[in-house]
Amino acid sequence: MTNSVSDLSTHDGLVCSRCESPLEPGDLRCAICGQAAPVKDAAAPHTVTVTILRCTGCGAAVRYDPKHQAPMCPFCGEAVKVESIEDPLEQTEHYLPFTVTPEQARDTLREWLGSRGWFRPADLSASAQLLELKPLWWVAWMFDAEALISWTADSNAGAGRSSWAPHSGQNDVRFDDILVSASRGLSDHEVSAIRGGFDLSVLQDTPIGGGEDATLEHFDMHRSQARQYVSSAIERLAADRVQQHSIPGSVFRNVNVAVVVRKLVTHRISLPAYVLAYRYRNELYRVVICGQNQRLVIGTSPLSMPKVVFVVILAIVLIALFFAAAS
Repeated sequence: MTNSVSDLSTHDGLVCSRCESPLEPGDLRCAICGQAAPVKDAAAPHTVTVTILRCTGCGAAVRYDPKHQAPMCPFCGEAVKVESIEDPLEQTEHYLPFTVTPEQARDTLREWLGSRGWFRPADLSASAQLLELKPLWWVAWMFDAEALISWTADSNAGAGRSSWAPHSGQNDVRFDDILVSASRGLSDHEVSAIRGGFDLSVLQDTPIGGGEDATLEHFDMHRSQARQYVSSAIERLAADRVQQHSIPGSVFRNVNVAVVVRKLVTHRISLPAYVLAYRYRNELYRVVICGQNQRLVIGTSPLSMPKVVFVVILAIVLIALFFAAAS
């Protein structure tokens, strides 16, 4: 079943009677205004227990399946331990399908290795050995929000004879389809590199693609913690938007922003990626490829030390010649 973003605007039709923000089953109060939820909606959620594999290195939580999961973390390769969690309030609701095949991911790795630049070993693409190609779904929150942003700042607009003039204002802002990573297996740097390649209009109810050995990362944060995390992301986005679009002038200082969230709709989704491990001259390296756009790649690769030493020596020689000529 395919879900468009517009189909995901509410959770089971439960909304706050004061601010009309969506309520999830089990909410005792509205996350936005604090209004008490109706008694029929405030009942304790059904207690469930899930078993996950917890990585002892990066802390990632992945689904436990003894038929397919290995005792090593698919994200970083460290050992994992079995852990049981009761009432996992944050769990995936929807999945984005893989559109990049494993064969395309392998080809992308070779192309990427061959395009790393002059400072890399000349035989990097030919000599690198692919050890593992792991398809996985990493977890994130997707949210829509409406907010009132109040701001003050000094800028050079209207400053007259002085350098700065005070400014202030309020803006109604809407955020749509914002992704906030909840993954412990992928770093923020890796997520930033691949997040632009996803089509959020094709959400599915079940995982599609990736094969039987694909890893599903689990949310392991309680709902209240997750909302605080998302709220912090909204504040950061609001501050960036004010500085880019609202404050007059070209230079400003003393920027202060206050955000009042009026409506927040949050969904927990899983997004596809490939994590590849390759070896070059007895050293291991890692590459992450977006599961819906193979052009988005991020990873590590070795440097050619002879080339680095050559450039350093050349720079020293050129500097010495410059000072010799100047004297």
